[in-house]
Amino acid sequence: MHDILFPFGLIILAGVACRRLRIGLEADSLRQAINAAVFNIFLPALCVKIVYTASIDSETLLVPATAWITTISGLLFSFAVYTLLEKPLHIVPAEKGVLILAAAFGNVTYLGLPVLTGLYGYGAAKYALFYDLLATTPLLWLVGAAMASRYGEGKRFALRESLRTISSLPPVWGIFAGIALKLAHIPVPAIILKTLGMFGDLVVPLMIFTIGLALSLPRIKHAYVIVPAVLIKLFLVPFISYFAAVLLGLRGTALSSCLIEGAMPTMVLSLLVASRFRLDESLAAFLIVVTTVLSFATLPFAVHLTEVLVP
Repeated sequence: MHDILFPFGLIILAGVACRRLRIGLEADSLRQAINAAVFNIFLPALCVKIVYTASIDSETLLVPATAWITTISGLLFSFAVYTLLEKPLHIVPAEKGVLILAAAFGNVTYLGLPVLTGLYGYGAAKYALFYDLLATTPLLWLVGAAMASRYGEGKRFALRESLRTISSLPPVWGIFAGIALKLAHIPVPAIILKTLGMFGDLVVPLMIFTIGLALSLPRIKHAYVIVPAVLIKLFLVPFISYFAAVLLGLRGTALSSCLIEGAMPTMVLSLLVASRFRLDESLAAFLIVVTTVLSFATLPFAVHLTEVLVP
C-alpha cells in the first residue's frame, strides 16, 4: 500500500508547492482549469472505456447500493452527534452543516479511483466510478445540498436544480454511454478504445495533483470541533460500508473496494457546496486537509482490514 501512497503523496506535495510558490497560473485558477478538463473530457472517456470493456454483473451493481446505505448512515450519525454537541461546543449552523457533510462524503473518485486501480488493477476502476457517480454524487446534490441549504445563508435548495445538475454531469453520461454500447453490442473500433484509454490515463495523476492545489491551512477558531467528524469519516464510515456490502452479499474485490472507498478522506467537492450555500468554507478546507493527511496513515490500515475481513 505504501508503494502506492508514496507516489501519490509526492504528486500532492507538487500541487502544494505550486500553490505556495505560485508557479505559472494562480493555484485556484489552475485547479479549476484542470478540474474542468478532467471532469468534462478525461473522466467521461474513462467511464465509457471502463464500463464498455469491464464485466458488469449483479455484484457490480450492488456497489452503488452499498454507497447509498453508507453515505446516508454517515449523514444520520454525524447529524445526531453534532446535534448533541452543538450547544456544549458552541457550534453555529454554518459550521454544523460543514461538519455533517465532511463526515459523510468521501473523496471516492479523486483519491479512491487511483487507490483502487493501484491495488487491484484497471478493472477495479468500475467500483470507484459506480460508488461515486451512481450514489455519492447524486446524494451530495440531493440530500447534501438540502442540508447545506438548511444550515447556510446562501442559495436555497431547489430539487429541480439539483436533478438538473446530476443529469448534466459528463461522467454520469459516460457511464450510461458505456452501458448503452455494451447492452446494444455495438462494436467500438480498437483505435477509439485506445484513444479513450489514453484520455483515461490522464485522470489519476491530474486528480491527485489537484488535491495538492486545493490544500491550504486556514485559521480555525476552535479546531477541536472537527474531532468527531474526523473519527466518523476515517474510522466509523469504513465499517458501515463494509457491513453494508456484506449484508448485500458482496465478496472479494467488490467488498474490499467498498471498505476502502468508505475510508476515503473528506470530499474536495464539499468545499464547493460550502461556498454555494455559504457555510463555513474555512472549516470545510481545514477538514479536507486534516482528513487527507491522516488518510495516509488510516488507508493502509483499511487495506490491512480487507486482507483480514474479506474472504
